Amino acid sequence: MAQPKGTVVLAYSGGLDTSCILVWLKEQGYDVITYLANIGQKEDFEAARKKALALGAKKVYIEDISREFVEEFIWPAVQANALYEDRYLLGTALARPCIARKLVEIAQREGAQYVAHGATGKGNDQVRFELTCYALCPNIKVVAPWRLPEFYQRFPGRCELMDYAKKHGIPVPVTPQTPWSMDENLMHISYEAGILENPKVIDHGRPAGVAATGPRASRVPVKVTNAGDGATRCSALELFVYLNDIAGKHGVGRIDIVENRFVGMKSRGIYETPAGTILYHAHLDIEAFTMDREVRKIKQGLALKFSELVYNGFWHSPECEFLRQCIRRSQEAVVGTVRLSVFKGQVYVLGRESPRSLYNEELVSMNVQGDYEPADATGFININSLR
Repeated sequence: MAQPKGTVVLAYSGGLDTSCILVWLKEQGYDVITYLANIGQKEDFEAARKKALALGAKKVYIEDISREFVEEFIWPAVQANALYEDRYLLGTALARPCIARKLVEIAQREGAQYVAHGATGKGNDQVRFELTCYALCPNIKVVAPWRLPEFYQRFPGRCELMDYAKKHGIPVPVTPQTPWSMDENLMHISYEAGILENPKVIDHGRPAGVAATGPRASRVPVKVTNAGDGATRCSALELFVYLNDIAGKHGVGRIDIVENRFVGMKSRGIYETPAGTILYHAHLDIEAFTMDREVRKIKQGLALKFSELVYNGFWHSPECEFLRQCIRRSQEAVVGTVRLSVFKGQVYVLGRESPRSLYNEELVSMNVQGDYEPADATGFININSLR
């Protein structure tokens, strides 16, 4: 028997990796408390609780953090128009600091010296989890099995992990016939690893409806109304779930990309981000309608940096906190309503209105001169032609 090492709080999903890690941590002498975050994934949480206890967990926490995930992490990303490498809406990257924050809170509540996670030694999530943990609790000790030689030499691949699971009576959903990794939350579903590591392999998985979004004084989405039946959703969580349902039925927000991981390698990922895609287009449109041109140019640069910081795990860094404040300040005039339709994987903006609009219909009209002297453009062109 290994010497007792104290209590560790494990970020637990109930899948292959963390189920095996739970048992392995016990073999190493840890008392294991598991923490399963409910961030909108389709999960039998009671079954996950029973499974963790059956595998030897001392205690099981199941925490519903869906509302704070939307309000405190997704909404700032919507305000930023955050896209990593022009395509990825950061579903996993936004979820990790939200999950890790509660992980640290539980560890402090339980007096645990250690936290653990099942992120691999090649991916981004290890960075995201651990930077959050260290930012919120600098004295915490992180156990990362996939970076420990005694673990990864024993389990060089998923086949060995599945053999271990079979030997220890660990029920897992992954089989050798479907060896890919799936991560689901309110923001998105991602598929990686296994056969998808070959970028030539065509994914034939499943795909991720008319809506209007209306940011009001809070400068975040506050209401969605279905123009067909008049159904309205107002709370952040209810609104987001509804848009996921509407957009998901039309395959909105599904992408297949190769991206650059923070650790230095390229990886292939397939993402479904239905509600996030609708809100990205709605917010981008109302922002262009209400924001000064030069302010918007600066804000676009901030959004690029914000996306990179979030992807790389620096949510709690001083620079990311500073950017969030700047972006929030830029949104003071971004208020109004956008009408959209969704059809066959696409989002179409149909119209918009805002009490803070900078659009002057008379000024831009071809039929009315308005408060504009066309002759002034001659000097403008001459000055710009001097170069």
